[in-house]
Amino acid sequence: MAHETNPITMPAAVKGTRNASFEDLTQILERDQDAKVDLVAPASAVTAVGGSLTVTGVDPVLTPCGVTRADGAYRPTAVADEGIAEKLKIPTAYLRRMRTEAVDLYDLNVNGWLQKDPTRRFLLRAFKGEPGVLRAWLSDGYKIIDHLDMLTAVLSGIRESGHPVKITGADLTERRMIVRVESEHVAALAPELLRGYRSPFTGQTGDQLPLVSAGFVLTNSEVGSSRYAITPRIVVQVCGNGMTITKDAFGKVHLGARMTEGIVEFSQDTQEKNLALITAQTRDAVATFMNRDYVERKLADIQREAGREITSPAETMELVAKQLRFSDSVRDSVFSHFIRGGQTTAGGIMQAVTATAQTLEDGDAAYELETQALSAMAIAAAA
Repeated sequence: MAHETNPITMPAAVKGTRNASFEDLTQILERDQDAKVDLVAPASAVTAVGGSLTVTGVDPVLTPCGVTRADGAYRPTAVADEGIAEKLKIPTAYLRRMRTEAVDLYDLNVNGWLQKDPTRRFLLRAFKGEPGVLRAWLSDGYKIIDHLDMLTAVLSGIRESGHPVKITGADLTERRMIVRVESEHVAALAPELLRGYRSPFTGQTGDQLPLVSAGFVLTNSEVGSSRYAITPRIVVQVCGNGMTITKDAFGKVHLGARMTEGIVEFSQDTQEKNLALITAQTRDAVATFMNRDYVERKLADIQREAGREITSPAETMELVAKQLRFSDSVRDSVFSHFIRGGQTTAGGIMQAVTATAQTLEDGDAAYELETQALSAMAIAAAA
C-alpha cells in the first residue's frame, strides 16, 4: 500500500510555501512552532507499524502551554525516511520502494535493524497530530536551531548593523527555510554584464537599467538537510535574477552535545547563546556583503567570464546541462530563457539559469538551481 499524507492537515513546513512575504513567513513559523515536538528515544521505544513509527514510553513534560506528550504514531515524510535509511544503513531507494510497494517489508526491515541495537538513541523531530508527522530522524547529537529563532536573531543582527534592507521573498520547504534579503541603498552599475540583456519577465533591457543590488540569502534546515548559512547574493534590478556567491558563504553545521532521553526542552540560557551567535554573524554578514566595494569586486570577477561569446548555443547548453545534471525540463527552460534574453554570451547562460530558478514552483529546486548559475557561466565560458 502506498504511503499517503493528508495535505490539508500538513504543517506548512511539510507542505511548502513559495515566495512568501516576511509577514506571512512569520505567521507560518509561529503556527508551526506550536505543533512541534522533539524527542530523544532509544531504538527500543520505536516500532514501525503500517509504515508509521509508533513511539512508546517517553515521559510527558509540563510546559507553559500545558502537558506535552510524545507517545503516539507518526507518519514519516520523505526526508524522515532518508534519515531512517541513513541511520539504519538501509539503501534509501529500497526503503522508498518498500513504502510504495510492500509496506509490510518496510516494517520488517526497520524493526529488524532497530532491534539489532535497542539502546541506540535517535532524535525524532515531529509535528503533533492523530497521527503525527515525523519530519526528521537524526543523531542525538544534532544541534537544534529552529527557523523562527534563527529569523528573529537575523533580524536583530540586521537592526544592530544599522543598514536598511528588505526581505524580498521567502520559501519554506520540507528541507529548509530560504529568505532573500536585499539592500535598498547599495547598488552598482554593471553595464558590461547587462549589455544586450532583455528581461524575460518585463521586456525591459539591461541597457535601460544597468544596475545590480547587494543582498544575501539566509538558509536553515530543521531536519538535517544542510547547515544554516548566510550567502552573499547580487540581484539584477531589471529582472530580479540573483547571483548567489556560494564560495563566500559562512554558517555553522548543526552539531552539538549528546542529548538525554525524553522530550527536548532547551533552557533560556542555551537559547540565548545560540541566538547571540547568529545575531553577531548576521551583523558581520551585513557589514561584509552590503558593501559597494564588495559588490564591485565580485562584479569584476563575474564580468571576466560573462562576456565570452557563445557561438554554438545548443551544444553549449547540452554541455552545461550534462555537467550540472539538469533535468530535461530545466535544460529546456534554461535554453528558452537564454534565447529570450537575447544575450549570446556566457553571462547570458548565467542569466537564463537564474531566470529559470525564479519560475520553479519547488523552493528547494529553485534555490539549488540559482546556486549553480555562476558554475554554468564558467562552463559556458570555457566551452
